Amino acid sequence: MPGRHSRRSVLATMTALPLAGALSACSGGTSGADSTSRTTTTGSTAGRNATRITFWSALRGSQEVVDAFNRTHDTVQVDFQQIPSGPQGGYAKLSNASRAGNGPDIATIEYPQLPGFAIDGVARDLTDLVSDSLRSKLLPQALDLTTFDKRVFSLPLDVEPMVMHYRADLFEQYGIEVPGTWDEFEEASRTVRRKAPGRRLSAFATDGAFQFAAFAWQAGAQWFDTRGDAWNVSLADEPSRRVAAYWQRMIDQDLVSMTPVDSRGYDALLSAGKILVRLSGAWDAGAQMKARPGQKGQWAVAPLPQWNAGDASVGTHGGSTFAVTKDSEHPEAALEFIEWQVSHPDALRARLSSGASSQYPAAPGLVAVGRKAFDRAYYNGQDIYTLFEQEADKIRDGWTWGPRMTATQKVMQDGFARVGGGQGSVLESVRAAQRGTMPDLRALGLSTTEHSS
Repeated sequence: MPGRHSRRSVLATMTALPLAGALSACSGGTSGADSTSRTTTTGSTAGRNATRITFWSALRGSQEVVDAFNRTHDTVQVDFQQIPSGPQGGYAKLSNASRAGNGPDIATIEYPQLPGFAIDGVARDLTDLVSDSLRSKLLPQALDLTTFDKRVFSLPLDVEPMVMHYRADLFEQYGIEVPGTWDEFEEASRTVRRKAPGRRLSAFATDGAFQFAAFAWQAGAQWFDTRGDAWNVSLADEPSRRVAAYWQRMIDQDLVSMTPVDSRGYDALLSAGKILVRLSGAWDAGAQMKARPGQKGQWAVAPLPQWNAGDASVGTHGGSTFAVTKDSEHPEAALEFIEWQVSHPDALRARLSSGASSQYPAAPGLVAVGRKAFDRAYYNGQDIYTLFEQEADKIRDGWTWGPRMTATQKVMQDGFARVGGGQGSVLESVRAAQRGTMPDLRALGLSTTEHSS
């Protein structure tokens, strides 16, 4: 009928709000190779008569969380399935199941993928089910990242401000002060190259589209917005060009290693002390402990350098949310489990029982639980959770992820990989990602505008 909005055009209007970034499986770790279906059981009479819901997740510790919930709840019981992480794993499985009408009650979705699942109708609108009490338990910056036009489409488990993990022992050896600005970071990079030619301060991640996004986010970029009831795309805006020029200069002057960070090669460089800094989310402190236990006492965590002295803003890098799908026949029961997962101390304790983690909870009331469980000895006694609290408050409002970030990510990273091989530039890679994004948005039937500067 003339004048009637389609579901997708309405959702395009609804998603005019800030969202957060993420790298696959960064939120406290996953078991990406394990795609075995595992179902919880309960022996109680009440459990057999309970409402049963299904939960899919790639997050490590999810089985422990489900077991703890089932032991302490009679009216709702959860059947858990571990799924693979990443676009070709769990997300493809979720999309296929939703198209067939047999999706789970609850699915784990990382922030960058959430708009797409909302537009596709996979993630259910939870606004009327989310109580004021639950809202009050969550960090506003985190809840804003899952809220589109005052409509909530998922609930955040963790939110991961980007920070600087650095080799404190090597900083001391080379006389490097912790940089407070990116200009100081560049100068420190020169110092490392000069004093230790075989080492570099940091790496430019050729598989790091979401890391680059976090830098641009911090600098004031706005890659996507939905003003005027259209998706307005501008990946190469002025702040993004500034960030691209910065890293291009670092690459051209051989001040950074060029490598995919999700690789054995990068791990080897870190293990050998060839790279002194990791620029990543709060979650990565725990990942470092597991990956390189022999470097205990050598690392510390600091705020991310700022683009201008006196600024105080960051983007995020990692984090997961829980969505109730359109196929759920028991959304109230599903939300009961989600609320317990994201806000109850016993849920976080259960998750952390599966191994060391430094995920930063979206519920401030759980920070003390994470702090208590974390072994400070690895970081020479540093209270990293206090630092994470300070940085979470700096998350800049207004960022929005696009409807098809997996495709955008791939095009950008293909360009970054070519830069690593001596072809093209960082900015050209960003522009190519914008060009590659537009056909997907139009294919969704969304109204779009494109800005190249």
